[in-house]
Amino acid sequence: MENNHAHSLKELIGKNNESRKKIFYSMKAKADSKRTFIEKFADFMTKIFGNVQFLILNLAIFFVWILINTNQIKGIPQFDPFPFILLTTIVSLETIFLSIFVLMSQNRNSKLDELREEINLKINIISERENTKLMEMMVLLLNKNSIDLSKDSELKKLLKPISEEEIEKKIEKEIL
Repeated sequence: MENNHAHSLKELIGKNNESRKKIFYSMKAKADSKRTFIEKFADFMTKIFGNVQFLILNLAIFFVWILINTNQIKGIPQFDPFPFILLTTIVSLETIFLSIFVLMSQNRNSKLDELREEINLKINIISERENTKLMEMMVLLLNKNSIDLSKDSELKKLLKPISEEEIEKKIEKEIL
């Protein structure tokens, strides 16, 4: 009989973990579906340009550009002589736009992270209440079996319900 209870408990825990994964997945999917065209474009650009291939492409272009404009490649005329003002301008514009795309994607991801943290906090508060209730039930069972718990000060502390307001005040003090 104990094995059946243990098996049922494992199934319940597994289902809870699956439910939490679904919550996080669905939250991301919902957030992704609500992105504006500009946000989708920024995410796309960040994904495309945030890789090693783009770095190698840039290095190759710069290398060829410098070779051409220092007359190292015969047959191709110089079009941006040293100090490569056109190259500097293009690279500066590329940097500006890529920085903006990355910042937009990071801001959106920060908002998602904040939502996840809030959901985690709510789940933790619910779990804490459930744990406290389970401990109360255990105390009732132990008392029913005449087991004295009156000297257990730690248990008394654990049985006190958490005050969300108290936690928020402590966090606010630490932050400010």
